[in-house]
Amino acid sequence: MTTPHLPSLSMLDLVAVREGGTVADAIDIAVRTARHVESLGFQRYWLAEHHNMPGIASSATAVLVGHIAGATRTIRVGSGGIMLPNHAPLVVAEAFGTLATLYPGRIDLGLGRAPGTDGATMRALRRDRVETEDDFPRDVAELQQLLAPAQPGQRITAVPGAGTQVPIWLLGSSLFSAQLAAHMGLPYAFASHFAPRMLHAAIDIYRRLFRPSQALAKPYVVVGVPVVAAPTDDEAQYLASSTYQRVLGIVTGQRGLLKPPVQDYLAGLPPQHQAAVADFLAAGVVGGPQTVRQGFAALANATQADEFMLVSDVFDPQLRLRSLEIAAQACQ
Repeated sequence: MTTPHLPSLSMLDLVAVREGGTVADAIDIAVRTARHVESLGFQRYWLAEHHNMPGIASSATAVLVGHIAGATRTIRVGSGGIMLPNHAPLVVAEAFGTLATLYPGRIDLGLGRAPGTDGATMRALRRDRVETEDDFPRDVAELQQLLAPAQPGQRITAVPGAGTQVPIWLLGSSLFSAQLAAHMGLPYAFASHFAPRMLHAAIDIYRRLFRPSQALAKPYVVVGVPVVAAPTDDEAQYLASSTYQRVLGIVTGQRGLLKPPVQDYLAGLPPQHQAAVADFLAAGVVGGPQTVRQGFAALANATQADEFMLVSDVFDPQLRLRSLEIAAQACQ
């Protein structure tokens, strides 16, 4: 029996603030995690833009991208993603152009079109701007132009930015970004770490409609995967209760800090909450080495993904590093 080819591994970090910890602690843990996964051979380390959330410290995403890139040597570092409706394309081009100048060949620019926050905070970020469906494709195209070599007579130039050609990725949890990524010939990352329902439909549309571009000759798919690995299935389920608590907080609108694990947490929830957590984490892989290997193989077979983008919310930072090490070994 042949072993299926498993995708390469990368990591998405929300820079979780832990109960009893500080934002400074969360950023320090992110740096240690990035160095660890770099040593494990991970492809890239991405950070996600979220706002007004007490348990997530990655709101100033470009700043953290620079901090992580400066603390590592070879791993690609980027955004997963910058929520483009919150920013003028010129500002994004200048920020990531600066990063690409500081860390040549190591910066990725993943773009999303969700607000990454609640309605009141969205209005605070965007001021009086009202977003339409046409704005995101137009803004992506403008960013591409600003990061390309400057043309004679170009009225607005990103300095730094012009000519850096920072790789642009489109992120999404629906069919919209899949179609746009296909149309523009860009790599596509699906947010199945929190919204797995449309995963298969989205990557099918992306592959079927893909048009080669200067950026990319053939489709490239990244799949978000929540992962908690431990020496045994039982311990992994115990550690994953921190993730389950976080998810339930999101589902019920009671977001907070990342909490320590609780024994038999899922079993104590009412059936509707158990179902909500299971639906949110349908693409998740939780278990010991053999379970993780089987889970990765099944997901790879179902999606034919080029890359898995792991999300690992383990409360104890050392056990999180161990979890990622077990995940890396499962992919070898």
